[in-house]
Amino acid sequence: MNTKGHSYPKTIILQAVYFKLRFTLTYRDIEEIMKMRGIEVDHATIQRWVYKFTPFIESQMRKRKHQVDYSWRL
Repeated sequence: MNTKGHSYPKTIILQAVYFKLRFTLTYRDIEEIMKMRGIEVDHATIQRWVYKFTPFIESQMRKRKHQVDYSWRL
């Protein structure tokens, strides 16, 4: 994941994107959560991060996901 050129560190960007993908929060809710943690970031910026970094996070999750089994029996 290349965060070069962004004003925030990689950990903060990933935290905001994680909140959006994991929980049913609006971008403004995430903005408030980040503000409570001492990070001033606009909701539009969070939206751009989500659009940009979601494919990267999905690909990383697919690599970690293990296949359960080849067949299912009921």
